[in-house]
Amino acid sequence: MIQSMTGYGKSVLQLPTKKISIEIKSLNSKSLDLNARFPSQYREKELEIRKLIASKLERGKIDFSLFTEFTGEATSTQINKTIVRQYINQLKDVVDGDETELLKMAIRLPDAVTTERDDIDEGEWSLIASEIANTLEKIHQYRLDEGKVLETEFIDRVQNISGLLDKVIEMDPERIEGVRERLAKSVAELKEKVDENRFEQELIFYIEKFDITEEKLRLKNHLDYFLKALKSDDSNGKKLGFIGQEMGREINTIGSKSNYAPMQKLVVQMKDELEKIKEQLLNIL
Repeated sequence: MIQSMTGYGKSVLQLPTKKISIEIKSLNSKSLDLNARFPSQYREKELEIRKLIASKLERGKIDFSLFTEFTGEATSTQINKTIVRQYINQLKDVVDGDETELLKMAIRLPDAVTTERDDIDEGEWSLIASEIANTLEKIHQYRLDEGKVLETEFIDRVQNISGLLDKVIEMDPERIEGVRERLAKSVAELKEKVDENRFEQELIFYIEKFDITEEKLRLKNHLDYFLKALKSDDSNGKKLGFIGQEMGREINTIGSKSNYAPMQKLVVQMKDELEKIKEQLLNIL
């Protein structure tokens, strides 16, 4: 089952004195690019959080945010009254103003407000870690849902290429006959006698250079392999990308060998379908 690297998950945990909001967003990336933001109180848990996210999401540009909002009476932030009074006295020597205005200025100055760093309560952290895991499950499900949409599109595109390939196969005998007729006409216009047996041998050799039997077979196999890989248990966007490259190689070779305008038009359509597949493959985990 393929997964998209695009995803979003959010959870809110209400504790006795605070509300914890957890948000995770992900976009496509060649590797794991994790940006984590959380209060300094939980800084010692950063490595644990990163390992948990990496094990679940594997790859992508990940933004993880943990916000804390105090809802109870307890707070770790205190006004440093002594420092604030000293600031106000100093400001009085510099500017005129009432006490309220001076207080507004003083409270913004360094060390006017201090935050005591409390030790992490392991019971509380256990609840937070559980909620982070829950949020990761939400974004994982989001990725799976997006993957189902992309899978449907991939199947449609591959079937379109397969249908165009069938037309190429159907058209191939006509193409070869057209090449044969053009060569025979060119020789006839020279008004020179030629050895028919030798001409036939040279014609066969020339036509073999335009033979696309192997390319048609390999492209068909690549299309089948791509659909099979879509149904695998794991999501491997890189593997699908490699198969897409092989599909493109065969399509390009068919185009260069075709030497036949109607077939080249079909090749252009196949390339267009393949480009749309490649664009979406960049977003597959």
